[in-house]
Amino acid sequence: MSTSETDLAALSEELLTRAGDAKSGRATHVFRAAPEGVLSQVLLVLLAGRELSEHENPGEAFLQVLRGRVRLSAGDREWTLGQDGHVTIPQRRHALTADEDSIVLLTVARVGQR
Repeated sequence: MSTSETDLAALSEELLTRAGDAKSGRATHVFRAAPEGVLSQVLLVLLAGRELSEHENPGEAFLQVLRGRVRLSAGDREWTLGQDGHVTIPQRRHALTADEDSIVLLTVARVGQR
């Protein structure tokens, strides 16, 4: 397997531009550790006021805020995270809202899935 290297700052700027042009106000780039593996990361740009509506957790997951401010909500719990914030995503339905233009890195292990 080859190793790839990515400049996250440059990719983030590209995604900010794409999100600005998108009706959804978001843009993503997916990284896979191995083509059919369980580990992936998603670099997600979400513009201020936009959200990822409530959805299921795809596996064991962490959310890291690289820039901006977001709110993660799951049921009656809510976490507000700013730059450099990090949280384990609950094993239940959840939503993500951007209070500012935000860039987050989601790391997911799809346990039991291939």
